[in-house]
Amino acid sequence: MASEESWKEKYLRELEDADQRDKQWQAERNVLERMLVRTSLASEGQTPELDSLLTRLRDDLRNQNIDVEAWRTLQDQIDKAITRLDERDQRATTHTPAEPPVTASGQADDETDLAGQGHRLRIARRVGQLLGQLLNQVTLEPEVESQARTLQQTLLSTNDWDILREGLNQVAELVIEAVTRSQREFEVFLKRLDERLETLRLHFSEQSDAQLSRRDDTDTLDREIREQLGRVSEDIRSSQDLQGLKQSVSQRLEFIGSALERFRTRDIEREDMLKMQLDAMQEKVAAMEAHSEQMQTQVRRERERALTDLLTQLPNREAWQERLAFEYNRWQRYRHPLTVAVIDIDLFKRINDSFGHKAGDRVLQLVAREMKSRLRNTDFIARFGGEEFVLLLPETALNDARDVVDQFRGHVGQLPFHFGGKPVTITFSAGVSEFREGDTEDAVFDRADRALYEAKDAGRNQVLTD
Repeated sequence: MASEESWKEKYLRELEDADQRDKQWQAERNVLERMLVRTSLASEGQTPELDSLLTRLRDDLRNQNIDVEAWRTLQDQIDKAITRLDERDQRATTHTPAEPPVTASGQADDETDLAGQGHRLRIARRVGQLLGQLLNQVTLEPEVESQARTLQQTLLSTNDWDILREGLNQVAELVIEAVTRSQREFEVFLKRLDERLETLRLHFSEQSDAQLSRRDDTDTLDREIREQLGRVSEDIRSSQDLQGLKQSVSQRLEFIGSALERFRTRDIEREDMLKMQLDAMQEKVAAMEAHSEQMQTQVRRERERALTDLLTQLPNREAWQERLAFEYNRWQRYRHPLTVAVIDIDLFKRINDSFGHKAGDRVLQLVAREMKSRLRNTDFIARFGGEEFVLLLPETALNDARDVVDQFRGHVGQLPFHFGGKPVTITFSAGVSEFREGDTEDAVFDRADRALYEAKDAGRNQVLTD
């Protein structure tokens, strides 16, 4: 019987493990499908051929129509379309009318080298911009910050790839320096705190010794007084000479007075010493409190930086996960309406390709600022990644949340963006979903994300719910 029960337990455990693996696999598949759809959307607008292939891919994902053999053929077609696109971009990058003719092989090598160099230079420029944002957000030693500023100018101005390559290596060192500086400062704080605590321990030890010394002196004084009073009593009983008795009592009283004076003198010395120690302790404690407040402020500041997106100054993805967990727990407790929205700027890659990354960064900053300024204090917005933002709207039902996000969309579409002297309309698509009975944090986000895909596929610049 025991063997049979053991077999059943093992069987049930295997079933439970299989169920968990299946759930994990399904979750991973959902993430991969979502990433694939987003990547395909971000890649649109290059060529009609590639757009058509990517649309077929999204349709298969949306309809759960995944035929492995058909997808292998589709993958091969997408690879060929991307290869033709790369060849076109290389020709556009390297084409100059005044170039002398060269051999076919030499021309291909030169075009590849020039295209690669141009791509590397764009990367270096972008890293230079990001380095500037990093320097505006972190605190470095003056000498290190000066080196970083010089490095930033190098990345933004030079065309020498060897210099840029060395500069990119230095960027990694600067990032490590920025990350570890706070750790070093905290270690110094702990060392100072340990030293001051040791000083306080010594003060308390000295005070304890002083208390023991006073107790010993009190015992000595008490013993000496009792001894002298006893001798006075003895002299009174045994003395036959009044004059001699007076002299004896006078000596005893004089001795007692001397003992009291010695005790008083030592007591005053102890009080003076304890007062000095108390003053020193108060100074140490005040210094510790001031330093502790300074470190707490710095820790709060560093935490805020860790939870803040450098570019938009909105909360980042980590901050979003913390707030989502908090609001989800509150929703489980009170069951008040709670809505999630996922927002994605339309055709953002075209802005970067057409006007440069600075223009793309400016779009993200302005859109973030406008949306944040129109939210309630109880609402929460974060940059989820790339050109994607997420919203939490507590105490807001689904239809009301959709109206709020749609108002954002209309306002953003009217913002006066100008790049290269040309007006550019910026739009976004969004998906909105409300927490329902039995929901998890991921389930609601996935529904909002799915609604976002549908808004993109339906023509963009709209808000849909799920």
